[in-house]
This record gives sequence, C-alpha cells and structure tokens, in this order.
Amino acid sequence: MTPTLAAIDDVRLNFDESSLLVLGFVLAFIMFGIALDTRPADFRAVAREPKAMTVGILAQFIALPAITFTLTLILGVGPSIALGMILIACCPPGNVSNILTYRSGGNVALSVSMTVISNLLAIFLMPLNIAFWGGIHPEASQILTAIELDAVEMLLDIAIVIAIPFALGISIAHRFPAFAAKVQPTVKRISLLALVAFIVIALFGNFENFKDYFLVVLVAVVIHDTLALGLGYGIAAGFKVSEYNRRPITFEVGVRNAGLGLGIIFSFFDGLGGMAMVAGVWGIWDIIAGLGLSSWWARRGGGRPDSGRAPEPGEA
Repeated sequence: MTPTLAAIDDVRLNFDESSLLVLGFVLAFIMFGIALDTRPADFRAVAREPKAMTVGILAQFIALPAITFTLTLILGVGPSIALGMILIACCPPGNVSNILTYRSGGNVALSVSMTVISNLLAIFLMPLNIAFWGGIHPEASQILTAIELDAVEMLLDIAIVIAIPFALGISIAHRFPAFAAKVQPTVKRISLLALVAFIVIALFGNFENFKDYFLVVLVAVVIHDTLALGLGYGIAAGFKVSEYNRRPITFEVGVRNAGLGLGIIFSFFDGLGGMAMVAGVWGIWDIIAGLGLSSWWARRGGGRPDSGRAPEPGEA
C-alpha cells in the first residue's frame, strides 16, 4: 500500500448534524416506499418460490460478505477501503433492485418479497456480519478495535431506519390500499432521487479530500459490483433457478443500499474517508451498472416465461 493510499484512512467526510438528519429521513422514506408496495401476496410469493428466496437470501448474507472479504485481501486496498467494501456487502438491497427487475423482465413479486425480507433480516444480521468479517480482517480489524464498534447500538440504529418506517408504510398499505397504490410510485421516485442527490452532494462537497483516491476506489467498486451481480446470477444458475427468477436474485445480491451504508459510516465511523468514498461511489455506480444490465436483458427478452414481456408491478 502506497503512502498516498494509506492517507485516505485519516480523511474524514465533512458533514454536520443537520446533514445526518436529512440522510436518516431519506433512508426512512425509502423504506416507507418499499412498505407501501408490500402486500400479503408478496409474502405468499415466498412460499411459492422457496428455492429462489432461499438462494437469494443466503447469497446476500453469507456468500457476498465472504467473497468481498477475499476480494479486499486480493486487491490490497488498505483498512478503510476494505472495511467500506465489507460494510456495503453487508447492507440489504434497496427498492432500486425492484425497479431494475421490472425493467429486465424478471419476477417483480419475488424481488419485492426478497427486498422486504432482506431488510428485516438486516436489522439483526448486518451488525453481526460487519463485526465478524471486519473483525477477522487483518487490516480493517484495526479500525473496529479503535472505535469499539457496538453491534447492539448499530442494531438499534438500523431498526429505527428500517423497522419504524416499514411498520408505518405497511400499516397504511393495509388500511388504505388505494391511497398507497396511488402515492407509492411517487414516493419511490422522490426517495431514489433524494438519495442520489445526497450522495452526489456528499462526494462533490468533499472532492478535494478524495480526488487523489477516486480512481483507486472506482476500480475497486467496479470490480466489487461486477462480482456481486455475477454472484447473484451465477449462484441462481448453479441451483437451477429459472431465468425469470435469476434476474431478481441478480439485482437483490448485486444492488446494495449504499445510503444506509453512509448512514452507518457517519454514525459509527465518524465519516471515515475510505469507507465513505466506497459507499458514495458505489451508490452511483450501482445504479449505472444496474440500468445497463437491465436494459440489455430487456432487449434480449427471455425473462417472463409465458410471454417474454416485463411484468407489471406486483404481478406474480
């Protein structure tokens, strides 16, 4: 590791308390939007597609962090970048994966179900995964030791961002389904645009701190994201999951909630440079790569088994 790369571990993202409150609200709004689009039928889809659901969940919470851990050792990116990559791999997907699945002609009901279940599981599994994989990393463990990461406190923070807005959203969707169906597309669009805007402002507002490291982080993120997308599709293919279900699994594994990652980095790692830059670059590149892949799949066809057309939102 060169001295220039080592210096990124001393860089801190410049953000005040009001900015953190805005980020927290955006993340909660994203989860609220997911919940508005959740119906009992989505959970019943889990019973109809047990193999696809199981494969996707295991790939997210076991295979991806393990492969990410190995990738950080191979790339030799240094402590804070390595921990940032591990943290992103431990994040659940956001509703971007549902949009990309819809564009690609994949199983939207499965995608929504996986997003919901993954986010609920992440309340408990994300802190444990970060503590475990970061703790055994030969370099990233130094950061965890220095900050004395409290997995219980992180669990509570994640629960606030995920569980409360989800409970509110699903309650509204159950009591006022027509209203939820009407406002949900707008909520999703606004929350996605707000998250992208926040990430872009964060990066450009701190660009002087990061300009010497941008290319290194971009290369690491591109490799990491490509590996994550490939893992999702490859593991689904290996378990002989249908093409219709491989596409949502690909995006559920390959698309991570980088905004949630940023929130954790601000709250528990004091905006640590390498971690913050990985999350910020991932949040932008993830969407670019996902749109490219979903567009290619849409042109290629072969997703929906009966007609080849992309399913309507919520359609099984």
